[in-house]
Amino acid sequence: MDVSNEARLSETRAFPPSPSFAARANLDASSYDAAAADPITFWENAARRLEWTEPWHTAHTWSPPVRDASTGTVTIPAATWFDGGTLNVATNCVDRHVANGLGENVALYFEGEPGDRVAVSYADLQRRVCQAANALTALGIEPGDRVVVYLPVLIETVVIALACARIGAVHSLVFGGFSAEAVRFRLEDTGAKLLVTSDGQHRRGTQVEVKSNADLAATGLPHLEHVLVVRRTGQAVPWTAGRDVWWHELVDAQPETHAPRAFDSEHPLFIIYTSGTTGKPKGLVHTSGGYLTHASWAHWAHFDAKPDDVHWCTADLAWVTAHSYEIYGPLSNGLTQVIYEGTPDAPHRERHLEIIERYGVTVYYTAPTLIRTLMTWFGEELPPGHDLSSIRLLGTVGEAINPEVWVWFRRNFGRNSVPVVDTWWQSETGAAMIAPLPGVTTLKPGSATIPLPGIDMAVVDEAGEPVSPGRAGTLVARRPWPGMARTVWGNPERYRDSYWAPFAGHGEHGGYYVAGDGATVDADGYIWILGRLDDVVNVSGHRLSTIEIESSLVAHPAVGEAGVTGVSDPITGQAVAAFVVDGSEGVADHHELRAQVTRDIGPIAKPKIIVRVPELPKTRSGKILRRLLAQIWQGDTLGDTTSLQNPRAVDEVRKAVRLARLSASSEPSSSALSKETT
Repeated sequence: MDVSNEARLSETRAFPPSPSFAARANLDASSYDAAAADPITFWENAARRLEWTEPWHTAHTWSPPVRDASTGTVTIPAATWFDGGTLNVATNCVDRHVANGLGENVALYFEGEPGDRVAVSYADLQRRVCQAANALTALGIEPGDRVVVYLPVLIETVVIALACARIGAVHSLVFGGFSAEAVRFRLEDTGAKLLVTSDGQHRRGTQVEVKSNADLAATGLPHLEHVLVVRRTGQAVPWTAGRDVWWHELVDAQPETHAPRAFDSEHPLFIIYTSGTTGKPKGLVHTSGGYLTHASWAHWAHFDAKPDDVHWCTADLAWVTAHSYEIYGPLSNGLTQVIYEGTPDAPHRERHLEIIERYGVTVYYTAPTLIRTLMTWFGEELPPGHDLSSIRLLGTVGEAINPEVWVWFRRNFGRNSVPVVDTWWQSETGAAMIAPLPGVTTLKPGSATIPLPGIDMAVVDEAGEPVSPGRAGTLVARRPWPGMARTVWGNPERYRDSYWAPFAGHGEHGGYYVAGDGATVDADGYIWILGRLDDVVNVSGHRLSTIEIESSLVAHPAVGEAGVTGVSDPITGQAVAAFVVDGSEGVADHHELRAQVTRDIGPIAKPKIIVRVPELPKTRSGKILRRLLAQIWQGDTLGDTTSLQNPRAVDEVRKAVRLARLSASSEPSSSALSKETT
């Protein structure tokens, strides 16, 4: 990344841990020293928090990417963790807690969008998982077989994932709102033998039929043997005799006990697909022992998990955040969780506030996207009448959180006192990599702070050398970690080229993992994510961070959310284009917005184009698709948009762009690209 010309958003607020929180925290500052002194032993100690059938004989092996000096080709890297060790992931998440006398503790509070509620104890969860495991076996599913799960947030979704883990099958969860094409790709790519879906789902007050989509996805796939269907809405659905099976007829009739089998630490646990609008999604493979060690320890550490916590991760179960912080992390630690089927505004915008109060949620983990939406809905204060005093810790995940949004979240949900644990990680990393320890780390709004113990992250220049404070660079991991994806399913060359080839041979461990994000480091060593490396705007040679400009815009009370991108400009190469969603305080004056960015960052960063939109297109993890905004403005051909969280936003942005161009063209002295559009 060229750093010859840079402008930085400045943030000086800091929030040290309260003495009372620090006194009860799971970890203190010594954990950083222990991990730095011997990272392998540190992760071995983390692994011992789990129940192993056979201990490992080799903690870690690593074959780094090696570049051939004559041909330039790079070898495919390979890592193992806890080699020789065997365990059962489902046993670690369910059975061992029942054996330890926690069977009556609530594992899951399920709330459906229509208001139906079920409390599932650990003993009940064990019974359900055993029945599902027996059903999978009855359908011919064996260790290593792939099972694609196309369900909303239901108890059955958690149960089938754990049942797959119990018998050694490999699950791949797919968002229940994805198109038939997106599901079919995953079925084909994994060679799945089983698809698990539902008759329908509840979405914003309506019953959406899903089975027809599943049938379209499944048509003509010779490797797909069965479709297992959960009855959720009771709708009449198409049926293929001999292939389709009702969950309640098969699973509920199975024995309630099942003898688990231990699997090798490197046995595949799940395949999760990265989403995007260009290129084929990558199926990232996560293994059993290393992944569970990382997810379980990280959840316990940076959420300061306590036995009496009621944990709510609001992510859809198909997102990697839910894998690690809604299934495997919290359940491996024996916690109680909330899972909610619906959207935050069904049937009204205070639904999340009601759920927090109803179940006494203590840890609330959500995305900056939702927090910005709540800011837009509620303004400076939450509506009265909701008791959120149970919350003792807040968390954010998805993309970098704007500082003003962070402060609003802490003030309104956290009583201006509880820690906000901002986590940076990816589908590829398995669990959090950069996050504060809430009883140790001083928090800075907008920064995920520093790497967790045992993780070595850095921001480097093109030569692989650490950048100086305040300069932008490429975010990398400088050594392997247990939760890392081992490969791309069926395409190890893509794994190498996407993540390891750029810095093959660098550093003490022979290669850096490239996260794909730009970042900067401040004088205290805190890391600030600047967005994807291609999410920068180059204005006359000045490379500007889209997230920093967005943070400046969102600090204006009339802006609820902003997406910034670079669009072609005949004079400056690129121009800053800002797509803004109105906030709670009227419509933003565009001159005010430009003045604010000028004050916060500098005149070079002020948006040349401002377009008001009702919502921004996002991935399922809540990341704004900035390149898509640029493509719409420029009239470029779009890539696949079927896996967006909100595909309707594409047409809404197109409509807003047409209006903006019409407004600009109505004045003959201005061109559409240079006019300050509205």
